[in-house]
Amino acid sequence: MNTLLSTLIKTDGQWASLVLRLPLGIIFAAHGAQKLFGWFGGYGLEGTGQWMASIGLTPGYLMALGAGSAEFFGGILLILGLLTRPSALVLAFTMLVAIFAVHIEHGLFLSNNGYEFGLALLAGSVALALLGGGRLSLDRQLQTRI
Repeated sequence: MNTLLSTLIKTDGQWASLVLRLPLGIIFAAHGAQKLFGWFGGYGLEGTGQWMASIGLTPGYLMALGAGSAEFFGGILLILGLLTRPSALVLAFTMLVAIFAVHIEHGLFLSNNGYEFGLALLAGSVALALLGGGRLSLDRQLQTRI
């Protein structure tokens, strides 16, 4: 068990992860809160679920719950630097689904509802999955205790 946990939280003392974790975590948590709770002008689970079903992501409510939970809780975990690698991997997958299910047909640019923002979040998530939590992360604190 310690070997699995050690692999999941493995990181080093670099600062790059912190620079990525904080803004990505805030963005993901806020977007997840829109989907789950209707905060920040979002539609909540019911509205997001109806929209997801309308674009073919069914069952819409469960898809909204999954995407919203991945974003909200994944974002919180990124901010804390706890389970950074697995959280980032789940968020990267979530961004792939968003890009290909919603944005790809609109081209690159955000002004046309394109995938540029999703691509930036995907790239940051993949970077964190490779780097780990870095300095000032709970992963690093746990790593020293295992």
